[in-house]
Amino acid sequence: MVKSGAAISSAGARRAEALGESLPPLMVAAERVAATVAQGVHGRRRVGQGDSFWQFRPFVPGDPTSRIDWRVSAKSDRAFIRETEWEAAQTVALWADGSASMGWRSRGSTTDKRERAALLLLALASLLLRGGERVLLMRRDARPVAGRGGLDRLAALMAGGEPDPEANETGLPPRIMLPRHAKLVLFGDFLSPLEIIQAAIGRLAAVPVSGHLLQVLDPAEAELPYTGRVRFRGVSREADALIPRVETVRDEYSSRLAQHQAGLTAIAAAAGFSFAVHRTDHAPTAALLGLYTALAPL
Repeated sequence: MVKSGAAISSAGARRAEALGESLPPLMVAAERVAATVAQGVHGRRRVGQGDSFWQFRPFVPGDPTSRIDWRVSAKSDRAFIRETEWEAAQTVALWADGSASMGWRSRGSTTDKRERAALLLLALASLLLRGGERVLLMRRDARPVAGRGGLDRLAALMAGGEPDPEANETGLPPRIMLPRHAKLVLFGDFLSPLEIIQAAIGRLAAVPVSGHLLQVLDPAEAELPYTGRVRFRGVSREADALIPRVETVRDEYSSRLAQHQAGLTAIAAAAGFSFAVHRTDHAPTAALLGLYTALAPL
């Protein structure tokens, strides 16, 4: 349950190269997932102080008379208000854990956690950019992007550059400047010690920002389905662990995982974040819909 060890720079370069090679099909998959979710949700347009016309609605007591559109009202026996669309786009910052443990997958899985996190990040970015929001990839060299062309720039940034060493060691977001009151969506397995996660989320909440944590787990991490004598090898600097009969520790493992997730839920709630779990053997659309719906009140 504990993540440790710094990522080796050459390994980070190989991961970046591999991600760059996989991005074209990953982009296609992300757009497909985003399109599926977009069919089931309403747009993000909302009333506010903007210039773009949205709709006319009948005047009701309490509305300022200065907002009455007299030309339209003259055609009816009722007064109508001209409403405009909110144009102050929010910034949504996105981050996906690139540490060593995210590259692990069990034999029964078709994708590893890193690829699923990247897929969800790009699909969510696609939905947000379609809705007129600005999207920021949480990296030191990143700038917010907007518009449909922003997705290509976001993907290019994901494929290039060396991952942040601190983020790869802790499996938590890097320390970068963020816009006040931005929304954050963080994808990772969040298996670092709770006190480290609490400190990182506390720093973010102090900006202040709020957002969502999505824990991405392999099904074997969620269920520990192994039986018999198994040697577990660390993916960072953890020592190997040889367990004679894995089935005898399954209940304790499940209990510790549940306690860890309860701790993550409490940390998120205290900081004004929400927390959810996604397994790589589950369809990404449900997780994406949940995130997009949670961001809708922006």
